[in-house]
Formats: sequence, C-alpha cells, structure tokens
Amino acid sequence: MPDPNAYTVGWICAVTKELVAAQALLDEKHAEPNHVPVNDNNSYTLGRIGEHYVVIAALPHWQYGIANAATVAQDMVHSFPNVRIGLMVGIGSGVPTKHDIRLGDVVALPATAVLERNPRLRKQYQRPDLSTDGLYEAEFVYASGGANCVTACDESRLIHRVARSTDEDNPKVYYGLIASGNKLIKNAVVRDRLSAEKDVLCFEMEAARLMNHFPCVVIRGICDYSDSHKNEEWQGYAAMVAAAYAKDLLCQIPPNKVEAERRIEEVLAGVVGTISKTGENVEAVRFNLDRNEDHKILNWLTPIDYGPQQSDTLKRWQPGTGQWLLQSEEFQDWLATSKQTLFCPGIPGAGKTILTSIVVDDLSSRFHNDSKTGIAYIYCDFRRHNEQKIDDLLASVLKQLAESQSSLPENVKDLYDRCKGKRTRPSLDEISRVLHSVAAIYSRVFIIVDALDECQVFDHCRSKFLSEAFSLQAETGANLLVTSRFIRDITAEFEGRSMSLTIRATGEDVLTYLAGQMDRLPSFVKSSPDLQNLIKATISKVVDGMFLLAPLHIDALAREPTVGDIESALQNLSRGTDEIYKQALIRIESQGGRFRDLAKKVLSWVVHAKRVLSTTELQHALAVKPGEPELNEKFIPSTDIIGSICAGLVTIDAKSDVVRLIHYTTQEYLEQTHNIWFPEAESAIATICVTYLSFSAFETGYCKTDDEFEERLQLNPVYDYAAHNWGHHARQALTLGQELGQEVIDFIRCLPKLEASSQVMMAPKQGSWGALYSQRFPTQMTGLHLAGYFGA
Repeated sequence: MPDPNAYTVGWICAVTKELVAAQALLDEKHAEPNHVPVNDNNSYTLGRIGEHYVVIAALPHWQYGIANAATVAQDMVHSFPNVRIGLMVGIGSGVPTKHDIRLGDVVALPATAVLERNPRLRKQYQRPDLSTDGLYEAEFVYASGGANCVTACDESRLIHRVARSTDEDNPKVYYGLIASGNKLIKNAVVRDRLSAEKDVLCFEMEAARLMNHFPCVVIRGICDYSDSHKNEEWQGYAAMVAAAYAKDLLCQIPPNKVEAERRIEEVLAGVVGTISKTGENVEAVRFNLDRNEDHKILNWLTPIDYGPQQSDTLKRWQPGTGQWLLQSEEFQDWLATSKQTLFCPGIPGAGKTILTSIVVDDLSSRFHNDSKTGIAYIYCDFRRHNEQKIDDLLASVLKQLAESQSSLPENVKDLYDRCKGKRTRPSLDEISRVLHSVAAIYSRVFIIVDALDECQVFDHCRSKFLSEAFSLQAETGANLLVTSRFIRDITAEFEGRSMSLTIRATGEDVLTYLAGQMDRLPSFVKSSPDLQNLIKATISKVVDGMFLLAPLHIDALAREPTVGDIESALQNLSRGTDEIYKQALIRIESQGGRFRDLAKKVLSWVVHAKRVLSTTELQHALAVKPGEPELNEKFIPSTDIIGSICAGLVTIDAKSDVVRLIHYTTQEYLEQTHNIWFPEAESAIATICVTYLSFSAFETGYCKTDDEFEERLQLNPVYDYAAHNWGHHARQALTLGQELGQEVIDFIRCLPKLEASSQVMMAPKQGSWGALYSQRFPTQMTGLHLAGYFGA
C-alpha cells in the first residue's frame, strides 16, 4: 500500500450498493491499509481513479444517517490526513415536482462500460426496465401487501410523462439544493411542499452533519421519488451512475489543483469550536423534534401505558419479599437461556401481580445499560377488556420494544405513514410483522404477562395472543414469563413447552410483610411486642398461601379499639375471601349516615362502570345530585376520604390515576352479591349519567368548533363516560327490572342536549380526521335513534 499521505480524495458511501459501485469505478485497486488508529472502526478500500489516489469508506451495515456518516468522515481524515477533496456519493430520493427528474438521473457518464467489465454486477446494477419508473399522484399512497407497485398499485393514478427522446440526455444531470436529514422522506405531499418552499431537488440522509466534519461534494443518483412507493429495483443503477459521474468529475481535475487545496483537517481546525457548539444546539433541537414525532407515532400505535401500573404495583411491594422467585432455579434457568418460557400459576390472591412487578423491576435494573436487550410487559385486567383486545396487546409489546430504541425503527414509521395516509388502523397481521422485525433488532427479548386468566376469551383473544407470543418466540428467541390462575385451558397451552413454577405466598414473605405493617395498627399494638408477635403468627397461619388475606386482615384489625377486641378478632379470622369481603361490607354498613352511603356509591361505580374510571371522573360522578342543573364542587370527595371509607376493598393508584378494587376476587364477590349490597346500581348510575348530560351548560347543543368541543370535554370530566355509557346502564337496569327516573325521559326529549351527547359519542377521535373532526357525527339524533344504538 502507498503512503497514507498519498491519498488526497476521500469518498464516503452509505450503503453496500454504493460501495460496490465505487469499487467498480476504480481504475486500480490497492492493498488494504497496514495500520489505522485503534479507535478508527472504518473499513477502507484504497485505489486510483485517473491520476488521483482515492480512499473509500462505507458506513457500518444498516447504520445510515447523519451521525454515523460524520463519525466515518472524522475517522477518515485522522487516518488519511492529506485528504483534500471529499465526495459523498450514492443514492437519493428525487423531487420531480418542478423539474423532470426521473429515476437514474444525476450522472453524465453512462455506466455501461463498467458493467461490461464486471458481468457479475449486471443483474443488480444495470438499468431496470423503464416500465418500473412510475410517478404516482402525490395523494395516492402505496397499497400495502408486500407486492411491488407495478402489480399492487392502481395504474390510473400514475402521472403521464412523455418519454425522453434519443437526442436528450438520459440520464440527466441536475445542479441544485439537496435536503439532508436523519429520516427518510416517504410522503409525496411533504415532498411537494418542500419543493415549493425551498426548490429542493433531492433528499438524502448523510450530508447534513457530515459537512461539519468533511466538506464535500454531494452526488446522488435518483432511486425513488420521496413517496411511499419505494423502488429498490433502481438502487443499484442509481448508485452506479452516481459513482460514474463522480469518476468523470475527478478526471476533469488535474492533480496539481487538488494539491493546491488545503487539507480538510486544516479547513476544520479553525472552526471546530464554533461547529461543535452549533452542532450540539442543532442536534438538541433535532432530537427533541424527532422524539416528539416518535411519541406521536407510539401513542398512535396504542395510548395504553403499563408503566404507571408497574410503579403503583411495585409501590405496594414489601421490601425483602419475593426473593425466593428471583433466586429459584427455574427463574435463573429462564434468565440465562434464550427461547425459554416460565409459566407461573397460582391460586387467587397468591401475590402473582406483585411478583410480576418484582420481575419487571429486576430485569429493568439488570439490563438498564444493555441496548441489545428488550423488555415488554402487560398487566391483563378484567376491567380493561375494551383496551386489551388482541391488536391492543400486540401493539403494546411493539410500542415498548420500539420506544427503547435510540430512534424509532423505520418499519414502525412506515406502518404509521401507510395507515395515516388511508386513515385506517393497522391490521393484526401488519402489527405482527412489524413486531417480529423490531424484536429481531435485539439480542435478547423478555416479555412478561401478568394475569393471563383476566385476558378476555371473547373472539379467541387469549388463544390468539398466546399463539402470536409463541410465534414471536420461535422466530426471535424471546423469553416469556406468564402468570395466571389455575385454569385448565391455560395450563394446557403451556404443557410440554415451558418450565413451571407455582406462585404461593411463603411463610417467610408473609411474616416480612406483616412486620412492615405494624405501624398501620393502633398505638397500643406498636408498644406491645408480644401482641405484634401474636398478630403475625395468627395471620400467617390462616393465610395458607393466599397473600391477599394478609392486608385484608390487617385492615380489619386497624379498626379495633382495644387489645381485647384485637385478640377476639384474631380468634375468628376468616380463611377465605368471601367471608372477609362480607365482614368488610358489614363494617361499611355500620359506619352509618353519609359515610356509608358514599362508600356504597364508590363500590357501586367501581364494580358496575363499563370501563375503568379515572380518579377525577369518579370524584365528579360521586358529587352529582339527581335533578340538579349543575355540579356543586363542594360535594366532590377527596381521595383520602374515598380510600378510608371502603374498608380496604378499594385502592387508589396515584400513578395510574384510577380507583380500583383490590383484587379480581373482590369484583367476583360483589357481582355475585350485588342484589344484597347494590340492588339498584344500574338505574342509579344511569340517572347520574343523564343528570350530568342534562346540565344547563349543554343546553346550547353540540359544539361548532374543535376547540370548543375539546374545552367542553376538559371542563366536564364525566361527560365522555356519561355520553358513551348512559344507554348501556339504562338497558341493563330495565333488564334487571329496575325502574328509571324521570331524568332519563326528560333528557331524551331535549334535542339540543341529545345532540350534544351524540357528538361526544360518535365524533371520531382527535387527529384521526384533521380539522373539524368534531363535526363528523350525525345531527338530528332522536331518542328512538339512541334506543336503537344502545340496543334498548
């Protein structure tokens, strides 16, 4: 190899096809460099074009983008300090709006001679048939399905262009503005807008930041039209003609002209400080813009975020408990080897959800700095079936794996662009394909699913989800950990394909938990070690593997006024949840007066609501007085009151912002005994909903603008729930033989208020239809229409 100082031309390629084209244009190829600095990770090709010695470097495989190009350039000028001319040569996306730019344009010298000398390159690098050079109308989005545009897209949407004559340059060379960024442009509408504003001729992804470290001439062969109709067929030819033009350009420059140029290192030395600072600021702004767009796309995938629930669940964990699971042989084997499944069944109340949160926390801590390990988790919840359908569950796993990447994977962005252009949601198959490709980015993937038994069986959701999970595992080697109650259909799915570890409250964990709860008991307990030991021993004995009993018994003992009362209660501790729930409701009844009534309202709403309510929604619903024309905020109860009057049957999750029952078994018991505790619940909730919808604030009818509509929803927290569900509660009340109040009749007869609620119920979600989305609903709704809608 000649002296490194002999190389005066630096040539950078972004993808393999560009590198192959550049190498093919060398008149002479030199040996690889004998030595480069230890921190230079580039792979170099050295050679001669004409009278110029050229060093060629390519970006690491699949790591295209402005940051990686800049790193490659920096290393090049350090290893080859005499480089004086820089070339960034490769493919780009054309902008055919103002100029008749076509695929293969940019270069002046045809690449035919190169292909004749290298027959092996012909298949990928020769000019494709011109029938594949199709320019579609800007508004026409690629029809998904995996086929190419020639077979999949509507030919009637092609823009007719006159074929170039034999006396025209073909390909043509254009000189003008090249726009560079760190995201591919795949939107023809955006393309045309930038063309109109900036007269952009081409888009690419490497040159912007590269200029700060490697002043260079950018040469691009056009391989597509910056739209959703990407055309990989033209990439090889476009790379070749760009390289051919670069060679032609070099051959026009005498070597002495190159030697007269300052070395690139010297050019940069005087401005490196300013560039560095400016680059940091630009990158900070660019990063924030990109992340905002990423969050928008991720929330479009699914708005569900299990992070707050993970935080709330882990907050209830008693430190020191659950270590038996993390230290078990089964868990350690599952952790050490890919493609493993650990099935963890347990009786109701055994502590499965708390242990799930411990596993998630352990994995998150263990792999905190490991970008090659992906973690996703789902908390199945019987109260969230409307947001835990099969598409939602897979989208949530995809969202968690995608958001852990430093930048959003391109296939996720492609999915978003494709669906938003057609105003559709992604299909299950589309989500699954993208999930598989994103999971493949990682070396290890861990997926944790809690309470699979609470995943709905309607429409085979549970079995489909398991099938998708096992398919993902088979293809990517993902590890699965699943908890569930003992249900035959579920346990059968795991037989022969997983390790099994039964979840059961251990005596050591129960004692550790109880020791941490003594501060919740009356002061006379804190001062008596013997009484504390008696409490811990008695409760741990009756728990018998069901962790849930421990906090319920502690909550009951906390209300006993004397040592004698506690000792008496300890002698009569229940061993099953039904008896404990019954005793808790008796305590609620014994409160008497408005505390009793409010507690029963809280439980009634939490049990019978058609979806999970936010804390604010519940608080405002509890303050509604039937027949009143507006809400009196003085009747809104605090969360402290709500938590203290329900005998330990509800818990308030601050991070998730919900009030919920402490366990699935609580819901089951209250549903089975609702005729005893809440005999008129459905009719009472229906009355509260129509009272809210009948407030005087809504008598003006539906909102005429999006801003007014959004303000109405924001100022009236219960409005969304009431509009969507009053009819469901009313129908259920009639089915159960409960009577509906006059408020329902009055509401149905008031057309303006009826239309206002219909707007909330039927207008599409914000952002799905653009401006005036709030006006896309049927007006002139009547009570008869809504009766049909709710199935009454």
